[in-house]
Amino acid sequence: MKLKKVFALLGAVIFPLLSGCETNMVVFEPQGPAARSITQLINWSLIWMLLVVVVVFALFAFIVWKYRERPDNMDYEPPEEHGSTILEIVWTAIPILIIVALTIPTVKALYDLEKPPKGYEDQDPLVIHVTSADWKWIFSYPEQGIETVNYVNIPEDRPILFKLTSASTMQSFWIPALAGQKYTMNRMETELYVVADHPGSYLGRNTNFNGRGYAHMEFEVLAQTPQEFEKWVREVKETAPKLTEEKYEEILLPTHLGRLTFSNTHLQWVNHADANSKTYTNPEAYKTHGYQGKIFEEEDNYKNDVCTPKSNHGHHEHEDVNENESHGGGHHGH
Repeated sequence: MKLKKVFALLGAVIFPLLSGCETNMVVFEPQGPAARSITQLINWSLIWMLLVVVVVFALFAFIVWKYRERPDNMDYEPPEEHGSTILEIVWTAIPILIIVALTIPTVKALYDLEKPPKGYEDQDPLVIHVTSADWKWIFSYPEQGIETVNYVNIPEDRPILFKLTSASTMQSFWIPALAGQKYTMNRMETELYVVADHPGSYLGRNTNFNGRGYAHMEFEVLAQTPQEFEKWVREVKETAPKLTEEKYEEILLPTHLGRLTFSNTHLQWVNHADANSKTYTNPEAYKTHGYQGKIFEEEDNYKNDVCTPKSNHGHHEHEDVNENESHGGGHHGH
């Protein structure tokens, strides 16, 4: 009777969790070579984990059953043992072999992910600069001379080189269906190669906690045919407004934004990956339970640039912008 209650409890806890996994297991449905490499590595690791779990629990069950207390051994006293050299070698060697079996493919996959995927080495990648800010993603296309916020369009079956940096705090750039995650850091640059096998819409997000807006810091990756991508680029150049430095500073404030599109990029006046770039932080805009903490003066803050007067953003209230806001060129990307 007690066993029935235990299994009923386990079922009540486990099955609801499993029922929700179907929509959240996108990493096991890779849509590009980088994601496939990661999925294969995960599956390889799961096989070894399952092997370890099965063997350990099988041995546990066998030992408990074999050496259980019975009427015929109630007074049994085991002899003094000084260990077994063979057993010591076996249970030391097995974990080492498992670690080696996991380490070799892991290291190989990590190094392969730093290069263009196999079969795409001879293609020129499309370079897209990614700048993270609280709490939005900014995508700059230097070759095309356009910029988007919270969405990025890419051509299918072509390598994309994302050059990642941050305007302020550290975030984590992740597109589960296409690639693994990489950190974005101010005054530093990391790179990530991505290829989408087919046209489609893929969710990207920040996976590094960075304040109250973290949970909704998402973006869409829209993979298009080359013809659709070129048509979209032409439309943006013809219809999207120009991005000004003042507008860009407004975008960097800690807020949520909808989709924005511009016919030029912020790279013409600042590249946050540059070690000598100014600091674009607004500590006075962060408040926690009514207390914003101590504000440290930054000599290289962009507001201290006496040569170019800036508007005093620090005296405005910063509320989240509606997701459907269209000012500043709200191209949907479809």
